[in-house]
Amino acid sequence: MESHAARIEQVYRERYVGFRNALATVTGDRDSARDAVQEGFARALRSARGFRGDGPIEAWVWKICLRSALELRGGRGSRHASLDDVEAGLVEPRADPMLADALRQLPARRRLIVFLRYFADLSYAEIAVACDVSEGTVAATLAQARASLAEHLQEVTG
Repeated sequence: MESHAARIEQVYRERYVGFRNALATVTGDRDSARDAVQEGFARALRSARGFRGDGPIEAWVWKICLRSALELRGGRGSRHASLDDVEAGLVEPRADPMLADALRQLPARRRLIVFLRYFADLSYAEIAVACDVSEGTVAATLAQARASLAEHLQEVTG
């Protein structure tokens, strides 16, 4: 649909930097994240008719871009990689080594949801669509992640 394609282009113009920064946590650097964003949006545009409208279009594009980032990180043979395979981490862990270590302690899916919320600034509804979970699961996961991070940081700082 033409309106879906126009909305996808609008999301790209308005949110490119957020996509790139969040995907850099998956790919490991901003250059490969840029490639993942471009590939993801190109796929989304080619598949715009496939958007069913059962959630925000931005979240649908996030799911596509996340899969592109996974493929870039794991090579072309990882086309069917799961979102559970996402190993998100701070791009520059030296900037805050305690936080980077605390984030590494989180399970992969929990860490992904943290990055989507706090690095990509997605709403709970958008995260739910991107990760194929309910909004309640997103809320519970973020609460668990915050508690785990606080506990880990408390242990480290005494």
